[in-house]
Amino acid sequence: MVGISSLVGLKAAAFLLAFVGLRHFSLTFLSIPFLHASFVAFLVSVASHPSLNLPLLFAKSSDGRFPLWSLIIFGPYLVFIRIFVYLRRLKRREPLYNEIVEGVYVGGWPSPFDSVPPGELAILDCTCELPRSSLFSKNAYMCIPTWDTRAPRPSEIELAVRWACRKRAQNKPIYIHCAF
Repeated sequence: MVGISSLVGLKAAAFLLAFVGLRHFSLTFLSIPFLHASFVAFLVSVASHPSLNLPLLFAKSSDGRFPLWSLIIFGPYLVFIRIFVYLRRLKRREPLYNEIVEGVYVGGWPSPFDSVPPGELAILDCTCELPRSSLFSKNAYMCIPTWDTRAPRPSEIELAVRWACRKRAQNKPIYIHCAF
């Protein structure tokens, strides 16, 4: 299976080729966004490589938001990944989540268009590239930023399990989600 770093690296190369092609035809103004997108994709490709695995690149906060500077710099990738998630869901037609034991659900990033598990959920977000869903702005929330296809560090897993156990002790259902 091809990892995220390889796929995003190919995307960076495609954007760079588009930039060079547009520059060749003296379309400098139109080429700049492609150079920016290529640079961003290259950074994501390097940061998501298994040997580096730096999910903090986007500076996603513990409340699931991205700072303004991150949205400006990484906008092309952040928009791309949201579109990719929507398209992948349309193609696969899998349920968004599954209940693995009573009160514990595992699934994908919940968008405003998706159905979500019942109850006042405590959300454990394992994405670094997707914002906190507006569906859960009032819910208990913990973010363990992780690249898609990568696992959190053992210390992060331990922290998340303790948090989830505390929430379950309060009879709150838990929704653990990654991008897909």
